[in-house]
Amino acid sequence: MSRIGNSPVPVPSGVEISVSGSDVTVKGSKGTLSHTLPDVISLEIEDGQVLLNRVSDDRQVKALHGLNRSLINNMVIGVSEGFRKDLEIIGVGYRANAKGKDKIELALGFSHPVHVQAPEGIEFDVPEPTKIGVVGIDKQVVGQVAAEIRAYRKPEPYKGKGVRYAGERVVRKAGKAGK
Repeated sequence: MSRIGNSPVPVPSGVEISVSGSDVTVKGSKGTLSHTLPDVISLEIEDGQVLLNRVSDDRQVKALHGLNRSLINNMVIGVSEGFRKDLEIIGVGYRANAKGKDKIELALGFSHPVHVQAPEGIEFDVPEPTKIGVVGIDKQVVGQVAAEIRAYRKPEPYKGKGVRYAGERVVRKAGKAGK
């Protein structure tokens, strides 16, 4: 098993962590996030660090220990810096238009435009018609929204057209061999 749960979570200045029972609330300059710890995990705050402790060394408890440490670390990073996923649109006529900070309109080769409404806490950034940025404080929600946008038109293997993550490499296939 990994030992991720044993390493402390550093708390930067400007981030406030409060614990009430098994509920953990993290406040920062970008917003507030909360999480409920399982009964087998306890949390201590000392010297600007968060330490998580487990009650036993069972395999499942160790897994929960590392998971909850990572979730709290992501909450601290989210409220202080935020998370961002960038998407690229590749294809002739494929583009994105921003309709405010929480709505985009995608032209992806369908007979109709695709409208995407951002959930609460998520903003879209469209610096170019072929680039989309999904920005927010909750890492899971940012990744989920980016994955849903990508799912509208996944990159196809022959010409590489579609929506892909920035830097994603699409494995190309050879087309039909001509005579």
